[in-house]
Amino acid sequence: MGILYLPYSTFFISFAVLIQVVVSQRALFVFGDSLVDMGNNNFINSIAKSNYFPYGIDINMQPTGRFSNGKTFVDIIAVGILGESGQHYGERYSLNQQVVNFETTLDQLRTMIGNDNLTSFLAKSVAVLVFGSNDYINNYLMPSIYSSSFNYNNLQFGNMLLNRYASQLLTLYNLGLRRMLIAGIGPLGCIPKQRAAGQAAPGRCVDSVNNVLGTFNEGLKSLVDQLNKRPGAVVAYGNTYGAVGEILNNPATYGFNVVERGCCGIGRNQGQITCLPFENPCTNRNQYVFWDAFHPTEAVNAILARRAIYGPPLDAYPFNIQQMNLIN
Repeated sequence: MGILYLPYSTFFISFAVLIQVVVSQRALFVFGDSLVDMGNNNFINSIAKSNYFPYGIDINMQPTGRFSNGKTFVDIIAVGILGESGQHYGERYSLNQQVVNFETTLDQLRTMIGNDNLTSFLAKSVAVLVFGSNDYINNYLMPSIYSSSFNYNNLQFGNMLLNRYASQLLTLYNLGLRRMLIAGIGPLGCIPKQRAAGQAAPGRCVDSVNNVLGTFNEGLKSLVDQLNKRPGAVVAYGNTYGAVGEILNNPATYGFNVVERGCCGIGRNQGQITCLPFENPCTNRNQYVFWDAFHPTEAVNAILARRAIYGPPLDAYPFNIQQMNLIN
C-alpha cells in the first residue's frame, strides 16, 4: 500500500510518489494533526516544531518533524476541525484546508490514470483521520486566548465539532473515498501538559478535561454508523480513549512504568514546557507512555496501531483495518 500523507500538506506531490502509489493500486491517505505528522509541519511558519533533536532520536538519531521519539501511529499502520484552533502557534492546515489540498492531489491523479481508474483506486484506498484534540487543547481549554468555552457549553461545543466534521467527511466520500478509519480523542486530561496545570491530585488525571470529550467521541461513533449506510462506505471508529485509558490503568501489562510525565520536557510532570532543542530525554523511552507534553511515545503508537489493524470492535468499530481491506 502506498502512502499519500496529508497533515498540513499543500499536496504538491512529486510525480515519482504518484507513480509509486498508482502502481500499488491503493493508497493510505492520512488527514490529521501533530499526532500523525511526518514532517510537513517543517514547511510552514509555526512555532510548534519538532524538527530538532531529540525528536526522532529513535529514527536513526535524526529529527524528521514527527512529534515523537520515533514512529507515529500511521508509520506503523503502513509498514483541528476548526480553522482557528492552534492559530497562536502560527500557520497550520485545518481539516477544511486539507480537504481542499486533497482535491488538488486528485486532479494530478486523474490526469495520470483517468477518471474511471481513479474511482476504483480511491474505493480500494484507506483514509485515516485524526482530528479533534487540537480543538480542545488549543481552543476550548484555552479561555485566555479563545472564546469558545464562553460561547458554548461542553455539549454544544462537541456537537458543533461533529457537525463540521460530518460535513468534511461527506465531502471526502463524495470525492470518492470509501474506506476510512476515524480516530476518537484520547484522554487529554492525562497528558503531561494537563497534569502539570495542578488541577488534579498527584498521580491523577484531570477528570474535568476528560469529561468534556464524551460528546465528541460518542457522537463520532454514531457518525460512523450513519456513514456506513451510504453505498460502498466502509468506515470504522478508532477508540483511542479506551485504548490509551487501558494502558494508563494497567501500565505494567504493556511494559510501562512512567505514565504521569513526559520523557522529554521541563517543569512539573516534564509537561509545563515541551521538549526543547538538544534537551536530554529519558533513556528508558520504551517504559514511558508520553514522549513530550502532548504526544505518546513510539511504544504507545505501536500498540494503538496494532489495535486499529487487528483489534476487536471495542478498539475498532465495527471492524478493524484488516477486516476493512477484505470487504469488497
